[in-house]
Amino acid sequence: MSGPLAGVRIIDLTTVVMGPSATQILGDLGADVIKVESAGGDSMRHIGPMRNPGMGPLFLQANRNKRSIVLDLKAEADMHQLRELIRNADVLISNIRPQAMARLGLSYESATELNPSIIFCSTVGYGEGGPYAGAAVYDDLMQAASGVAGMFERVDGKPRYAPINLCDRVVGLYAAIAVQAALYNRQQTGEGQQVEVPMFETMAQFVLADHIGGRAFVPPLGDTGYLRLLSRSRGPYPTADGYLSLVVYTDAHWRKFSRMIGRPSLVDEDERFRSLQTRTTHAEAAGQLLADELPKKTTAEWLAAFHAADIPACRVNSVDDLFDDPHLHAVAFFRQMEHPSEGTVMVPRSPLNFSATPLEINRLAPTLGEHTGELGAKAYPADSLPTPG
Repeated sequence: MSGPLAGVRIIDLTTVVMGPSATQILGDLGADVIKVESAGGDSMRHIGPMRNPGMGPLFLQANRNKRSIVLDLKAEADMHQLRELIRNADVLISNIRPQAMARLGLSYESATELNPSIIFCSTVGYGEGGPYAGAAVYDDLMQAASGVAGMFERVDGKPRYAPINLCDRVVGLYAAIAVQAALYNRQQTGEGQQVEVPMFETMAQFVLADHIGGRAFVPPLGDTGYLRLLSRSRGPYPTADGYLSLVVYTDAHWRKFSRMIGRPSLVDEDERFRSLQTRTTHAEAAGQLLADELPKKTTAEWLAAFHAADIPACRVNSVDDLFDDPHLHAVAFFRQMEHPSEGTVMVPRSPLNFSATPLEINRLAPTLGEHTGELGAKAYPADSLPTPG
């Protein structure tokens, strides 16, 4: 194994998207991730087109660099095996609700009896101590609860969800960061600890970082919301033959753009465009000007002009366009790899690049229980199993 986390062993009791995305990041960074699954497997195994049962695309994209072991956590023999894995691990991460973990005998306290220096990361919907603690959540609920869906209502008049597992991916990043911070602290102090990563609080902080607005002050100085991001005319903008993403942001950008459209004195004569502050206050007017001007030329014509003027702009890609993007090809972002059961698969690599500890894809996503025998043999000797009865 290579990568900056080589030598770290993680027991992964997560399913669906948020937890597995976090542990894949850690696996990409070199950690040995052991994914513990039930006999039915992670539910994401069964979604989307697939060549073989249990190997759908969402699972493939969130579970590389992991080993899979099937354990029945209600069976004593299997629990014994899990306890032995915990005893020799650095991190235990779970998105099982804390009450259920306690019933299984997998509380933080019981884990520290096995391994006093364990990092015990609990990814939950809501933090302990609040009235929602213990409730089940999914990405849709968190987009609604955190204000993400409500922001669409301010723009379009109707709340809706972003068409991506936004909260799962964001909170997964926080979980991966939290685990690494706890590992660093343990390296410095020798102490393990319990880490809670609550989805609601994480997304509330994430949303408010942009949209706290006037409520950053007590008493409030105005409404919530970053007006530029909430503008109905923000874009992307139609061109003569497609769409373009464009950010005319600084004073210098606006002076260059005003010359392009034959209005060189716009910034000086129209107070709405005079500064970043006034353009933010009048974000609808600024966006509408762009929307009125861009249909006059093709996307290629605008891109050439904007790039020459160093004004940030890019074409609007579909998901399919990503596979033909020249930059992604130049940096070898996509790899075609041979999976032991699925044949040739397309693998977007980790975007991170380390000069001294380069990242590798050591394993593609495992079949269900692919490493049960391997890990079972290593976890404990056969004669150490408890005697039935």
